[in-house]
Amino acid sequence: MSTTATRRQATARSAARHSPGSVLSSVAVALGSVLFAGAFVWAALLYRPYAVPTDSMAPTIAAGERVLAERVDGDAVRRGDVVVFEDPTWGDLPMVKRVIGVGGDTVACCDADGRLTVNGTPVPEPYLSGSGPASGTGFTAQVPKGSLFLLGDSRWNSVDSRNHLAGDTQGAVPRSAVRARVDATAWPLEQAGLIQRPAGFAQLPGGVSEPGPLPLQLAAVAVGALLILGGAAYGPVARRAGRGQRR
Repeated sequence: MSTTATRRQATARSAARHSPGSVLSSVAVALGSVLFAGAFVWAALLYRPYAVPTDSMAPTIAAGERVLAERVDGDAVRRGDVVVFEDPTWGDLPMVKRVIGVGGDTVACCDADGRLTVNGTPVPEPYLSGSGPASGTGFTAQVPKGSLFLLGDSRWNSVDSRNHLAGDTQGAVPRSAVRARVDATAWPLEQAGLIQRPAGFAQLPGGVSEPGPLPLQLAAVAVGALLILGGAAYGPVARRAGRGQRR
């Protein structure tokens, strides 16, 4: 091969590397890598996986499922949230229950239609398992300030605040016992999905908590992956197109 031909090939390769398409490809791969890795790091800092060993939260969370729970302070928790907490009177192990009442609330069950009430307001609970009243046993509890009244979604077999009504705590646990708020089920994959904030509690003072950042993090991972794949695919596609033009 002549020196002139070699120089022409080197010039062509250099031009290809500095073409607008090549530059955009490199930028896409770099940006995609930042989004992809950054979203994973962000999620790892905010979320923690937990395994749920019982079906006391069925059908929302079945026994054996793994959930992703956002690390939050107990003061950020509101009615309707599904939380992970630890309390010595409950066994001092991580447990998952739904917040039904907060400090100052009067929680009672059941009204004439079998519904749970908070401060006299009936609360629809479409997430409960089975039909019938919201609790198999009637109860009334005054939630102490700085505490949370917790129930499982499977009211017929859940050990929760109803089993600890005796004493000054009225079955509630302090907000400081909260470790995280559950935002999604992650495993098994066919059951994976976000856990929605129940609309039934939105009518009460304080409303419900804002959704966590998990959907945004998942979107960043998906966009990052697409940018990486698209940018990486540009080179082979461009080379094939160049060969076709030369032929």
